[in-house]
Parts: sequence; C-alpha cells; structure tokens
Amino acid sequence: MTDDRYAQMRALAEEISERPESWAVEISGDEVIVMMSPAKRHEWIVAVTGRQLNRQLEQQGSDLVAHGGADVEDPLVGVLRRPDLLVLPLDVLDEGGDYVDPKDVRVGVEVVSRSNPENDYTGKMRDFPRMGIPWYVIIDPRLGTGVVLSEIGPGEDGPAYQKRDAFAFGETVPIAEWTIDTSGFPLY
Repeated sequence: MTDDRYAQMRALAEEISERPESWAVEISGDEVIVMMSPAKRHEWIVAVTGRQLNRQLEQQGSDLVAHGGADVEDPLVGVLRRPDLLVLPLDVLDEGGDYVDPKDVRVGVEVVSRSNPENDYTGKMRDFPRMGIPWYVIIDPRLGTGVVLSEIGPGEDGPAYQKRDAFAFGETVPIAEWTIDTSGFPLY
C-alpha cells in the first residue's frame, strides 16, 4: 500500500471514529472496519484473561503488562488494529504518539464477537503476522473453543503463523511463558 493511499484510509478512519455509533475503527489494506461496542460476556473474558496474565507478569517481575484498548498501527503494511488485549512493555504506553508500534507487542488476544467472527479468524489472522506480532490468541465464546497461533513464517500471501494449537474451554492454555485458565469462560 502506498503512503498516500494509507493516509487517505487513515483520514477516513479518523472521520468515522468521530461518529457516536462507532466504538472503534480498524484499517486492513483497503478496508475500513467499524466495530460496535462489545457484549458484556466478551468484556468479562477480556478482563479475566488480562487479570490472569497480569498476575503472572507481576510474579515474574516483568516490565510487561496485559492491557486492552490500545490501537496498534503499521502504516508500512497498511494496518491499524485494536486487539481486545495486548501484552507489551508498560513504558510503551507512556511514549509520545497515539498508536502502539506492533514491534512492541508480544501477544495479541481477541475474543470473537457474535457480529463479525471473520474479522478475528481471517483479517487479524492475516494482519497480525504481517505486523510481526509473535503470538495471537483467539478465544471463541460462540463455540467454547480457541486457538493459539505462533511461529511466523512464509505463507501463500505473505507472513503467516506456522504453529496452531487449538483448545476447548475448560483447559489451561500455554501462551509463550504464561497460561490462561479457560475453565470459567462463559458461552454467549
């Protein structure tokens, strides 16, 4: 994507994000994606996952934090995404600028929403490895399942995750050097 084309997409996304009905706006290639406010159970899973990861990060004395709500932007690949939860160095959130550099993200977590599951299973599965995010976790309360994706390598259309570990709710899931206990996760 050219710098000019991405600048046009970015301006359109900014304009749309000012509308009261849009909760968040993402850019993926030539597409602007308007996201609606997530359901309570979606947010519950995000909060519990974040708590679990933050407890482990604190116990390790890590400078990392599990945090939701930050936009991750890579203009070179034409992508602006807002993962439900990120693991990244806390000091990154205190830097100048409005967007997180994907090089700082260790893990991206998405809880699949009922309204647009293809955004998590197709769009972000394509965009996260292109941006260099080493670990991508999809938690799907529609099905009570999920997948942990890692090990970026060459794919048909560019970088892609090479390793895929599926799980079902009720399991304790390893992600990098941490785990997520999914035993209490509700279904939609």
